Amino acid sequence: MSYYGEMITYLGMTMPMAVFALVSWLKNPYNGNKAEVKVNQITWKEHACMWMMTVVVTAVFYVILDYFHTANILPSTISVTTSFLAVYLTFRRSSYFALAYAANDLVLIVLWVLASMEEIRYFSVVVCFTAFFVNDLYVFLSWKKMEKRQSAVEQEHEKCMEF
Repeated sequence: MSYYGEMITYLGMTMPMAVFALVSWLKNPYNGNKAEVKVNQITWKEHACMWMMTVVVTAVFYVILDYFHTANILPSTISVTTSFLAVYLTFRRSSYFALAYAANDLVLIVLWVLASMEEIRYFSVVVCFTAFFVNDLYVFLSWKKMEKRQSAVEQEHEKCMEF
């Protein structure tokens, strides 16, 4: 299958954004604990901006993927969309980054099932992305738990400051 256009998206978009995300996480430890990042809430304005950027990134990468004659261009383009959302939300430290990665896993499962229909040796990749999907759901639940705990601590701290 000619999914090599996907590599361009990872090198040109996902990898650089992952570096920005790493810097963001390192600069935002929770209460000075470098082993835990502070979960962030993004505003509705930032959501709107994120979705506008997502549309632009999707359109640009559609043209790139089309230029390289990427197989299954529609799911490949959707993969770019979900990848962008995932790395953006990771950079912003939103718990929803894991759901975006899970959505990306589902798209990749579809892509590799399509490839497996032509060549069964690709089925191992389907199994791999299925494991990633389960892991990303677990990460989302863990982050929601961490977010709830951090919020409760902050609310308790605010109560103490009122006195």
